[in-house]
Amino acid sequence: MGREDKATWKANYFTKLVQYMEEYPKCFIVGADNVGSKQMQQIRIGLRGTAVVLMGKNTMMRKAIKGHLEKNPALEKVMPYIRGNVGFVFTGGDLGEVREKLLSNKVRAPAKPGALAPSDVIIPAQNTGLGPEKTSFFQALAIATKISKGTIEIINDVHIVKEGERVGASEATLLNMLNISPFSYGLNVQQVYENGTIFDPKILDIKPEDLRAKFLAGARNVAAVSLQIGYPTVASVPHSIINGFKKLLAVAAATDVSFKEAETVKEFLKDPSKFAAAVAVPAAAAASPAKKDEPKKKQEEPDEPSEDEDMGFGLFD
Repeated sequence: MGREDKATWKANYFTKLVQYMEEYPKCFIVGADNVGSKQMQQIRIGLRGTAVVLMGKNTMMRKAIKGHLEKNPALEKVMPYIRGNVGFVFTGGDLGEVREKLLSNKVRAPAKPGALAPSDVIIPAQNTGLGPEKTSFFQALAIATKISKGTIEIINDVHIVKEGERVGASEATLLNMLNISPFSYGLNVQQVYENGTIFDPKILDIKPEDLRAKFLAGARNVAAVSLQIGYPTVASVPHSIINGFKKLLAVAAATDVSFKEAETVKEFLKDPSKFAAAVAVPAAAAASPAKKDEPKKKQEEPDEPSEDEDMGFGLFD
């Protein structure tokens, strides 16, 4: 009877996994190290209505995906990432929003001996409140201390654990003595699958403004290279036309050749005062608000002229 129940449970799991793969076009492959059952329940509740979490044994997940490859061959890209303590978070919503919900649900945890540190741990300079009998423990870890008011005080900040390294027994004991829970654990997004493509979750951090800036920079580079080697492209043709038009204006200005666009330039060259008047009007309009904002100053007449005065003569008089 027990074997039948287990077989039925496996069949239901395969059906559920295949159903989610067909129903949802996007999913996260998440790591679930150090995530307890209570925290997992809270994550499921937080994602309710936007995503579905499905955990299971790696062998069962691989078997279910292999059986579904005929209908969806793109799922084969997921196979290499099913290793370790992983699961799936299926969603049809915005990947960025779902990821933020996943990352926001973390629980503080103490350091355990032998565990890989997910981040650096720095103990700030502080009075530990521990008695002088613990001094030898700090000396064994090469931590500079002093006795202040009958308790041990750490003199400088101590970088006790580095990211990616395993936590030693002494380091874990010290952090626990100081009541420091340096790590926070939750579902860790390892890879993202969307419509047959699998990619790193860092790509979700790219904003439309970043893409626009990268595209414009690339277009400028293409235009510059094309202009330099004289090879016309979509990016360089507008610049080539403008540069050619400038040359035509220069030729028209130096000769009797004339056309509609060159007439204005020739008119300006004949009477520069028109150009000066055209520029002076906007400049005066821009300067007038600034003058209004300036505080009124009292006019003071110096008793004697200074050495830097121009004695009433202009530079071009």
